[in-house]
Amino acid sequence: MFGSRFKSIVASQLDLFARENQLLLKRIADSLDEYNRAERDEAEELFGDYMDAHAVAAEILEEMRDHYARTLEDPDEYVEVFNRGVQKRWPVTATELD
Repeated sequence: MFGSRFKSIVASQLDLFARENQLLLKRIADSLDEYNRAERDEAEELFGDYMDAHAVAAEILEEMRDHYARTLEDPDEYVEVFNRGVQKRWPVTATELD
């Protein structure tokens, strides 16, 4: 199966990210709740806050991904598996990945 040699590494990395960034993930969830409850005149700003939190998460994930990828001779497969893993766990954050 394509990417299987990196699946467990990526799963461990994403678990580590989730543990180390619990407050950020809570901020994302809270921001979405605030946006969903907001009046129309506040919604745009709150949606921006929500997406900003995703951008922060994506930046941390990119650093994690790129740091490990630099250790590989051919990192393309790993990067693909990592990005797919993020897509499955945090689809909105995945849209912010470079």
